[in-house]
Amino acid sequence: MSRRTRRTPRILVVDDDPGLLRLLTIRLRSQRYEVEPVDNAEKALAAVARFRPDLVITDLRMAHIDGIALLRELQRRWPSLNVILLTAHGTIPDAVRATQSGAFAFLTKPVDKDQLLEEVSRALRTSGLTESPTEDWRADFATRSPALEDCLAKAHRVAETEAAVLITGEAGTGKELLAHAIHRASGRRQEAIVAVECGALESSGGEAELVRALESTGGGSIFLRDVEGLPPALQARLADMLGGSRVRVLASSDQRLEKLIAGSYFAAELLDRLGAVHIELPPLSKRREDIPLLVQQCLDELAEETAAPKRTCSPEAMERLAAARWPGNVRELRMVVRQAAATGAGQVITAEQIEDARGQATLMPGFDEARDDFTRRYLVQLLQITEGNVSQAARLAKRNRTDFYKLLTRYELRPEEFKRD
Repeated sequence: MSRRTRRTPRILVVDDDPGLLRLLTIRLRSQRYEVEPVDNAEKALAAVARFRPDLVITDLRMAHIDGIALLRELQRRWPSLNVILLTAHGTIPDAVRATQSGAFAFLTKPVDKDQLLEEVSRALRTSGLTESPTEDWRADFATRSPALEDCLAKAHRVAETEAAVLITGEAGTGKELLAHAIHRASGRRQEAIVAVECGALESSGGEAELVRALESTGGGSIFLRDVEGLPPALQARLADMLGGSRVRVLASSDQRLEKLIAGSYFAAELLDRLGAVHIELPPLSKRREDIPLLVQQCLDELAEETAAPKRTCSPEAMERLAAARWPGNVRELRMVVRQAAATGAGQVITAEQIEDARGQATLMPGFDEARDDFTRRYLVQLLQITEGNVSQAARLAKRNRTDFYKLLTRYELRPEEFKRD
């Protein structure tokens, strides 16, 4: 994936007053910021997952979910995201308490233009986006999944420390991408990150290769790919090397941590060096709501690489992708999308082209096979995938619209809450 070292800062503005929302948007766009305006907190949470803002500006008093509740949810999902609150004079005490709880700042209405731009600039400087533009550390991850967001939040927190990180997860979930993201978010980002394929090391000569890799980082990071494949004879030696090294250690494994420990994959001293912080990435089956985002990300990349017009997926093609099993996770999904885009004709990728690219589809079970305690989560994922389109969701669930609406009512789910503007 190509990465831009500089980009326009993105700002999400949330206000249920159409006039103020329009005014703030105009003022910010006049300063060449990329702005996404929304009129309620529900839309704001969906927009953050899609738009990836560097700053959120939100009104304090809004219907249903107010600015304080939105702030708390943003802090839970995206703890590094700065939030500026807009408040009327009568709610200043609330705004002060909110800033004490983590809001970046508050502005009183009517909002002074110069003060607005000054606070925005200050907030973006805090994020490192205006005076010292850096890479978007998590640019490789397109997600609206709470499970993955928790992993990314943990990764961002640990990036600022010197702790070693062991990243586990199924093949194709993005372990190496996360290692590079941690490196980009760390204070070592100007130095090298050097990858070592542990399974390819031999007992003889492997020690010299590890030494060369550690020296090549220049004080940056070393990434030990598939670390469970490291020959036993090298494990104690690597533990000794890391003990006296200033290099940041990042490692990955397809095995779960409990299995690594129970199976005695590592010498105890090496596990101590590697497992200071553990992050387990979820499989794609646990974040199906991300499939439309991942498909679009892949098609955007292809358009950029080839300078060709951007292609899209038909609704039927997206349904096939969303419903299929992906044992190879994100890596397999990307391969199928790229192959369908490369070999199929036309601007719109069809369901048939998807099937040709991936072979015989293995669909996820319908409701009859789903476990009872999974039903609500299943419904939520379907509505997220289809963006609240009940007809498409019902087809995916293999239910008619009437039965599907009954299920939504029973589980208190409202399709309109999943729609995008």
